[in-house]
Amino acid sequence: MIYDLMILGGGPAGYFAAERAADAGFRTILFEERNIGGVCLNEGCIPTKSMLYSAKLAMAAKHSEEYGVYSENARIEQASVIDRKNKVVGRLVRGIASSLKQKQIDAVHAAGVIKGKTENGFLVEADEKIYEGARLLICTGSETIIPKISGMAEAVESGFVLTSREILDLDHVPEHLVIVGGGAIGLEMANYFAVAGSEVTIVEMLPEIGGAIDREIARTLRSNLENLGIRFMLETKAAGVAPGRLRCEGVGHEESIPADKILLSIGRKPRAADAGLENIGIYTEKGAVVTDERMRTNVPMVWAAGDVNGRMMLAHTAYREAAAAVSDMAGAADTMRYDAIPQIIYTQPEAAGVGETEESAAAKGYIAETVKVPLAYSGRYVAENMSGDGFVKVIAEKGTGRILGVHIIGSYASEIILSAAILVASKRTALSASKIVFPHPTVGEAMRDAFLELNKKEGAL
Repeated sequence: MIYDLMILGGGPAGYFAAERAADAGFRTILFEERNIGGVCLNEGCIPTKSMLYSAKLAMAAKHSEEYGVYSENARIEQASVIDRKNKVVGRLVRGIASSLKQKQIDAVHAAGVIKGKTENGFLVEADEKIYEGARLLICTGSETIIPKISGMAEAVESGFVLTSREILDLDHVPEHLVIVGGGAIGLEMANYFAVAGSEVTIVEMLPEIGGAIDREIARTLRSNLENLGIRFMLETKAAGVAPGRLRCEGVGHEESIPADKILLSIGRKPRAADAGLENIGIYTEKGAVVTDERMRTNVPMVWAAGDVNGRMMLAHTAYREAAAAVSDMAGAADTMRYDAIPQIIYTQPEAAGVGETEESAAAKGYIAETVKVPLAYSGRYVAENMSGDGFVKVIAEKGTGRILGVHIIGSYASEIILSAAILVASKRTALSASKIVFPHPTVGEAMRDAFLELNKKEGAL
């Protein structure tokens, strides 16, 4: 049999592309050596949200008396949290597998390796069997970066240092947890384990946490997490691992931090070294498969989507890239855009942003106006957060009022940011956005108030 499409990798890009391709009438085969759903479903997005919801309930119980609700002996039971997390993941994995089966997509539970080209397309080997197909889509994902520092590799091997995979199955709450990396993964796990009872320290080599998120949002988030007891060591790098300790170095200081466990979360890198790319001459840069706006590689009839192309390692980016790739295969006009992709940190409070930050807008030469509105302008936010310090910040182009970016910290930020992304992607102005009817009472109304403030600055009503 010659398949219309062979997909290497069953993460968000892979399984979503398989479903779209089947809908387009392609005879499709999917290769995945681990569980369907990839890192996102099995080791990232979904399990972390399951655990963070438990932490959210525990935090609510701790402060429930402020709202007239009295609870006693509320605590996190780690084994039960992990058990529920596994049930959530298992249910979703089974759902995807069922969908693939219903759409008559062949799934091979083994790694696919590209072996070469034929007059009909390409050859892929998996589990000692050769498969042939007219098209290839590479979705092999990413893997944790393991830095080459003293003792790190040995500590990972022994289980003293954990990656985002192992920590999600940790059957106990460590007394001292040290997290290397202050990005989304590190912050979310810090939030969970601090609420669960760990003494948490985050070591971050940059001047601020949160990666590329708005700097004021990052500072506010750090302040809230410090209130949970989390310690931050900024502009500090991990220099070595010894039994029960992490050695750190900063500007003018060095410290050895005691740890029962260390979480390594400094980032991820594309995972394609063993996929046989060299056998058909696919071009890569720094390990990432190079793609254009249609997700095409340099080899005709070969596309790449998801983390493997290194563009933006987010599951929702992978979904859209997969859809763009399949559309291109089917002859439909479709291109991928990266200027309005939401980025979210699912801590308490949540932090989310889309489009330009103040810093990136200035770097790109925009003359921008910025308005910040406290979420306390929202009646619902006040009803649910007696002393919250959340806010929404909108950046707009001066003169035109075009919305360049929106950034939020506080309740429901992860949900509100979708509407902001639509406005940024469609290049709406603050004036036109302010004429949209916002439901009341909602936290999102604060975004409308920001648009109205921008209108004042532009002399519009």
